[in-house]
Amino acid sequence: MTENILETSIPEKFKNPETGEVNIDNLAKSYTELEQRFSKQPRPPKSAKEYCVDCEHGLFDADEALNERLHEKGFTQDQVQFIYDLAAEKMVPMIVQMASDYEADREVEKLNNHFGGPEKWAEMSRQLLAFGQKNLPEDVLDTLASSYEGVLALHNMMKGEEPGVGSSETQTGASGAEMELQSMMRDPKYWRDRDPSFIAKVTEGFQKLYS
Repeated sequence: MTENILETSIPEKFKNPETGEVNIDNLAKSYTELEQRFSKQPRPPKSAKEYCVDCEHGLFDADEALNERLHEKGFTQDQVQFIYDLAAEKMVPMIVQMASDYEADREVEKLNNHFGGPEKWAEMSRQLLAFGQKNLPEDVLDTLASSYEGVLALHNMMKGEEPGVGSSETQTGASGAEMELQSMMRDPKYWRDRDPSFIAKVTEGFQKLYS
């Protein structure tokens, strides 16, 4: 009875097609192959301390408590590394963006206080934008407008009623520093190649000159 039940539960590929008897050799061979396959599967280390997590990106370090929890769930070395890599790829940029938004809100608050409240700052920002669009290259204006110190430098420019950069009027009464900036902006590295480091030098020059 037991033998009949056993034979009916064994797949046909392990039976002799002519007699229907179980082919023990094929069955043993298949079992051995299956055992070898499972033995090659990655297994978790004996303890969480054996995880070797690569954090060369410098954004964060391996967390012992987190590793303990992952070990309890049977995570392998590769799985743990994947989790850390995924955190660096997805979570950290989100945190950086949140910090950037928070810093931007603080900058706006400082500008509100400096110019006498939200309404006055709203009007001043409109004037500064119009002045900047008329007198400055777009990338220089964007950089100055992105920080509290840059906005104050732009405000000082506007208060001084500086003429448009590169105009004949500017060159007539320009200081040595101003003329140097104008010369840099005529350089092909600025207007043609859009060299980021060169553009940064021009922007920094404006900030130093008018802050």
